[in-house]
Amino acid sequence: MRTVNKYPEKRADTSVPVHQLIAARWSPRALDHRHELRDRQLRSLLEAARWAPSFGNTQPARYMVGRRGDETYQCILATLTERNSAWARRASALLLAVAVTRNEKDDIPLAEYGVGLATENLALQAVADGLAAHQMAGFDADVARREFDLPQHARPIVAIAVGARTDAEILSTPRDIRREQAPRNRHELAEIAFAGSWGTPAFRNSH
Repeated sequence: MRTVNKYPEKRADTSVPVHQLIAARWSPRALDHRHELRDRQLRSLLEAARWAPSFGNTQPARYMVGRRGDETYQCILATLTERNSAWARRASALLLAVAVTRNEKDDIPLAEYGVGLATENLALQAVADGLAAHQMAGFDADVARREFDLPQHARPIVAIAVGARTDAEILSTPRDIRREQAPRNRHELAEIAFAGSWGTPAFRNSH
């Protein structure tokens, strides 16, 4: 069942239409501490991650999965920076994305890239289910390694807060509230897509 979200969307301003899941995906911090993530929803997110592409189908993405109140959740929360933990503690679930960098054959090429692909699948599935997924680089990877007894070939990449949106006023500082309510922005297409030579835009006009 899809979570119904009553809060305004911050859709991407694109030069041509893109899929609604991509246009609607962003990274809220204002999450509802009362929301409970159903087992089926959580499985859906992880199935989306499981079916992501990877180099040679090596499938390097692994996830530590915690639901609010359980031990894994508390361990992931403890790895977060103070700034991230201030809002992420209201998430319905906290995940830690880990790259397996070696398998029984050899080192896995592009393992971090594979985790990125899998986690974007997860984030888009969250949008499809009416949820939000906010990825965080602000966590202590060494603490995560110790807490979860990760093997040497398992590299923590990013923490992920999953939940349902709520009013921005729940955030602790005026700066965070303004960031939550501000329009989204990106570099113009002419700044990221080149043709012929570096810096020569592949598309002259953004719109």
